[in-house]
Amino acid sequence: MKKRKIISFVTAVTVMLSMMTACGDVPEEDITSETAVTAEQTESKSDDETVSETAELFGEDYDPFADDYDPYGGNGAFTVTAAHNTENSAESTEAVTSAQQQSAETAAKTSSESGAATVSENGAVGASSAEKKSDSSKSDKKTEKSSSGDISLEITNSNSWNDGSNDFTQIDVNVKNNSDKVLNGWTVTINAGKNATVDQSWNCTISEKNGVLTITPVSYNTDIEPGQSGTFGLILKNPDKIDSSSAKVESGGFSAAANVNNNNNNNNNNNNSGQAVNPNGGGVHQERDIPEPTTDDWLHTDGSKILDSEGREVWLTGINWFGYNTGTNTFDGLWTCDLETSIDAIADHGFNLLRIPISAELIKQWSEGEYPTANFNQATNYYLVGMNSLEIFDYVVDLCRADGIKIMIDIHSANTDASGHMANMWYSDKISEADYLNALGWIAKRYRNDDTIIAYDLENEPHGKAYENPRAKWDGSTDSDNWKYIAEKAAKKVLTANPNVLVMIEGIEIYPKDIKKNGSFKSTDMGDYYCTWWGGNLRGVKNDPVDLGKYNDKIVYSPHDYGPTVYEQPWFKGNYTFDSLYKDVWYDNWFYIQKENIAPLLIGEWGGYMSEPNITWMTYLRRLIKENRINHTFWCFNANSGDTGGLVKDDFVTWDEEKYKFVKEVLWQQNGKFVGLDHEIPLGKNGITLSEVKK
Repeated sequence: MKKRKIISFVTAVTVMLSMMTACGDVPEEDITSETAVTAEQTESKSDDETVSETAELFGEDYDPFADDYDPYGGNGAFTVTAAHNTENSAESTEAVTSAQQQSAETAAKTSSESGAATVSENGAVGASSAEKKSDSSKSDKKTEKSSSGDISLEITNSNSWNDGSNDFTQIDVNVKNNSDKVLNGWTVTINAGKNATVDQSWNCTISEKNGVLTITPVSYNTDIEPGQSGTFGLILKNPDKIDSSSAKVESGGFSAAANVNNNNNNNNNNNNSGQAVNPNGGGVHQERDIPEPTTDDWLHTDGSKILDSEGREVWLTGINWFGYNTGTNTFDGLWTCDLETSIDAIADHGFNLLRIPISAELIKQWSEGEYPTANFNQATNYYLVGMNSLEIFDYVVDLCRADGIKIMIDIHSANTDASGHMANMWYSDKISEADYLNALGWIAKRYRNDDTIIAYDLENEPHGKAYENPRAKWDGSTDSDNWKYIAEKAAKKVLTANPNVLVMIEGIEIYPKDIKKNGSFKSTDMGDYYCTWWGGNLRGVKNDPVDLGKYNDKIVYSPHDYGPTVYEQPWFKGNYTFDSLYKDVWYDNWFYIQKENIAPLLIGEWGGYMSEPNITWMTYLRRLIKENRINHTFWCFNANSGDTGGLVKDDFVTWDEEKYKFVKEVLWQQNGKFVGLDHEIPLGKNGITLSEVKK
């Protein structure tokens, strides 16, 4: 979904530590400033959500949000690996690989009929979306690593976004001990440029001098066992281009290891004492009272309604929280907020469904016993230390169950990548169609006896323009690019593993205006198609509805819809109204499905800033949702959603009360209480159970 896009890049460098010099060229200043930033640092904030005018650069029709559209930030990643080999200190090797990580979602999401200038996924400015290359959404991310050093340093640019006033870049770092001894302390230096300031940091202490960051561990992150990694991260405000070639890691020495075990793959500095001790004081972590999983909350459909097992109509009113798709391998924001209190807050604010974007690649890795590092603040979330990324996800499911929240898994991208959602299709050069289907089957089977996870969004925003190859289409064929056919295969994979869950099926981007002449999508002329948001075109359901046979009562169609601050679509030109949006966009693209009692709808993504030109559209869509009780999941919880903003502010703790008040109007409530989807567990502190709802 959305996030502010700057030109991205991928750089990998491997350098022998003994040959490394100081951190590159440091600008000379008459006045030197030096500051220390700890893991508990209070982040700087900006309330300015305005966007500077850029029409003079890209053309008068250019929308600054549209081509920067990358809700997770992301913009690619770079990785630096530096290694020290004490036995071969006289030798050095260097391997440099660089490539640009493509990221620009909204321009590709929108119709070429708008004629707007675009920024292609590799950051180049183009005359129009029609000139974008068909493979421009593929990731060129590469990593070069040393295989012989005692210490390796991996730096990943995980997120980049703009809050309307400032550019932000999130950097996640692994310091890995490749030796057979305990690493006793380490120091990392990175040149971020003299204009950069540290907005937030976690699991480290940072000092800055002339743009060079000197990073050292906090107490619980100091010693790294053999084969394990210490993780830390930071968010930089207005950084220059990161000087990856000068990144450097130095050891604080080594000591003999006791009971070495290199088979643990969680890379989170395991604490297996059985009790998590708060490094900030406060004693031992008090374990939550987690109820056992149940299997009595499954849902099904009847016409345009979603019903519980007793035939009671329900209203799914939820929220998105991304991170499992970006490379964080848990929720974004856990670098500053506490997981338990955040889940509690979502429940207490009345959201009964949590849509969790995740990559097929991460699920595939989990299914194969590989657990990529989960990046989080180990002081704030100290009780997660010792868990691998899958175990942390299991704990998320537990916490949601305890709070009465249900979960919808969203396959947001094939690859784990903040820009992975940019790809047109459900497969990639790394993830095959079979991998994608197997990932769905594996996770559905794993949680088949737990009705906390009640739904699967089979694929986020399949899309592609008429002239792109590949691109998603919707027809009655068994072609490999027919999303309708693939959705049927994916749904059956899920429902074979767990026949009780709902399957959410999104639309595509384009649909033929003349089915008789162009029903096979053979035309490459965009003028021959109706165009809308990625995932928002469900016109094909009228002629070719998804057919799951005995599982047809599990189908929910799930469009996405956004406002002019994401991209100024043709229907936003001039003085648009509720009636014009209903006629020009909503009804024919997707609302007819509910209106004509074909199937239920769930708007999987909608949201944005509480200012014009966005608030008018958002108010109209809220009216449609409210008057028709359309199921929905608001985009999003995350503060780092660049072109929409989030329901929490930069600290991921403080709620944006103005925006929450706006969304609250379309949360399921009865007699002043929020209504959950669990028959026994109320929704947070301010909610009731489904059993308490009057039929």
